[in-house]
Amino acid sequence: MASTLMTPGVYIEEKNAFPSSAVAVETAVPVFIGYTQKAERFGKSLLQKPTRVTSFAEFVELFGAGFQPKFSIADPAADYKGETFIINGAQKVVQIKEKNTFYLYNSIRLFYANGGSNCYIVSVGTYGDKPDGLEISLDDFIGSDTKPDILLLLEKEFEPTLVAIPDAIALGEAAYNTVYTKVLAHCAKTQSRFGIFDLAKQGPTDTTDTVVASFRDKIGINALNYGAAYYPWLKTAIVQNTEVDFENLDAAVDLGALLPEDLAKQVVKAYKAIATPDANAKKNYHQSLKASSPVYNSILEEIRSSLNELPPSGAIAGIYTLVDSSRGVWKSPANVSISMVNAPAVNISADEQKQLNVDVLAGKSINVIRPFPGIGTLIWGGRTLDGNSQDWRYINVRRTLIMIEQSIKLAARTYVFEPNDATTWVTVKAMIDNFLNNLWKQGALAGAAPEQAYDVQLGLGSTMTPQDILDGKMLITVRVAIVRPAEFIVITFQQMMQQS
Repeated sequence: MASTLMTPGVYIEEKNAFPSSAVAVETAVPVFIGYTQKAERFGKSLLQKPTRVTSFAEFVELFGAGFQPKFSIADPAADYKGETFIINGAQKVVQIKEKNTFYLYNSIRLFYANGGSNCYIVSVGTYGDKPDGLEISLDDFIGSDTKPDILLLLEKEFEPTLVAIPDAIALGEAAYNTVYTKVLAHCAKTQSRFGIFDLAKQGPTDTTDTVVASFRDKIGINALNYGAAYYPWLKTAIVQNTEVDFENLDAAVDLGALLPEDLAKQVVKAYKAIATPDANAKKNYHQSLKASSPVYNSILEEIRSSLNELPPSGAIAGIYTLVDSSRGVWKSPANVSISMVNAPAVNISADEQKQLNVDVLAGKSINVIRPFPGIGTLIWGGRTLDGNSQDWRYINVRRTLIMIEQSIKLAARTYVFEPNDATTWVTVKAMIDNFLNNLWKQGALAGAAPEQAYDVQLGLGSTMTPQDILDGKMLITVRVAIVRPAEFIVITFQQMMQQS
């Protein structure tokens, strides 16, 4: 309305009829940290810069393809207990060369195969100009005098809600008490994120108990409710047959001496006679070897199997996105099948899972991925690392409260510096009430009636004293009853006497 009415006429004044509304924030926007082939957009570097991507095609455009690792073929050691394959009656194993192990690219593929959508990528190094590989360094993740702290950079980004670092596990157990503990501290500081962690790959001489014990010993006890760990690794189908050929073999591997078939030896000899083979010659060479040598095919299959064994964090991030979009963040991301996975790398039984799901001493629960006949590979656990806490035991409870907190926080910004009086209090309380009521109707909050599902307190004498108002404080108390999963279903049967 005009401030002064001096000119005769008709004036219009509009008033808002409805209270302000709180909108639920995104809950499944992971940030992936690791190594990429490149990191550039329009000629400008994206290295160590959080970058939002909306599809796998956009990821490839900005960050390139995967690394082409080299493998050697060797005789297994006397105490080797892993898988082998036979060439000319002798047991052989394929071994990846040092500095050739990177998981981010295939983890992103697994993420999108399992329902992934928008995500952020932070490239900490590029291997596109390093055909011999790149050493994964701890400083690339946690920072040093010459490198930035990636997690500190992420504090400036509001949107990411999940943190996954699949390449960090290539460091082995060293990732636990450095990278993982920093991620937990970062999530607790921002209060808007949740970490997804991998355990180290179980080697031929390792046992599940030793792998899990090492993780629990080194992960610490701080901010455990802001992360969840998954085990074991997955045997996936992400890497296809067409992605592996003779160029994945180390230069020291002599196919002419290794392959037993005479026709294959002739093919190798003819290829070696070419001074500078072009792309067409390489393609014909690969196809000729596949047609003439079953042993060559078995070698490539062993390499592909090795590349397809991946840490589960990429798939889990995709499942979080899928469940959040189809059911809601309040649905536990468990009892869900994982796509593009043939089987877990280790088959965990129900008895073995007891010690992983419930840690009596420290509560550091490990969520197990298990195969079920006729059903597939399922996520069979939904606990945070704070598994003994009644407040924060379940992933969906922790993430739902993060969503509620951040949504109300953003909505309340509108009222910063507004008069701290009854008019503002009524408006703010109505806004939060309306938001929580909608969540209750969707099934996020437990209770037969709204008053049983949530309670909002705001006002002088209930949450504030006159001194609080003098200090410029508006204190709001929100209590919510978040739905919890039925982790243990017990069905009791009892016989009864015949009645007639």
